[in-house]
Amino acid sequence: MKGTRPLDNAEIQAVSESFEGTFATRNRSLFLLGVSIGGRINELLSLKVGDVWQNGKPAKDILYNKEIVKGGETSRAVPLNADGRAAVEDIMAWHTERAGLFGEVDPDTPLFISRVKNKDGTPKRMTTQAGSDALMAAFAKAGLSGKLGTHSMRKSFAQRLYSQTNDIFVVQEMLGHKNVATTQKYLGVNYAEVREALELMSVLVAGIEQKQATPVHRASDDSLIAELAKRGYNVTNVAKEHNDV
Repeated sequence: MKGTRPLDNAEIQAVSESFEGTFATRNRSLFLLGVSIGGRINELLSLKVGDVWQNGKPAKDILYNKEIVKGGETSRAVPLNADGRAAVEDIMAWHTERAGLFGEVDPDTPLFISRVKNKDGTPKRMTTQAGSDALMAAFAKAGLSGKLGTHSMRKSFAQRLYSQTNDIFVVQEMLGHKNVATTQKYLGVNYAEVREALELMSVLVAGIEQKQATPVHRASDDSLIAELAKRGYNVTNVAKEHNDV
């Protein structure tokens, strides 16, 4: 969904605690995998048990096969972090419980199954609409506001990865973008930092004396040029003007 915003860590925690009902584990795992490996909603819903559960434990990397990637462009692999591994363990325990004491979960079973089954009785994949409805209900219960949607998971992954690496090309690779300009649009601003800055600007509610911000450290021109370059901007002219001053 265009224009959706990313979530900060506190919001991710709040949403993860807001899933309810029979399918809460499934829905929570979908959300946590989404913010951990940055998949599009259809890519996530196309995953099968065997894609994430191998040799009795979570896979180290999640491979998005070419067949499920948007436009069938290219495959990509994303390492699975601790949150993602916990999500996989939770949903596999849920699958195992549903299969019964002596049941086995077929590796070809959709990871995120629907409430309904196929005509032959096999599990049906969760629909995009069902995934969106489950996530939006959790966003609302967590008290979140602003433009949110399934793509908020992917944008959260991108923003947090960039904050950790400061490397836009790493983010581009993990998102599977052909053009770094597309990745630029995902990053925008860090909403957590913006919220903190705006709170520090408050003067009427808390009073100026209670809201003294830490003095701002002015970045050097060289560091600003380097940051622009990391974000994919053409800084040739900027650097030339800087050197001519």
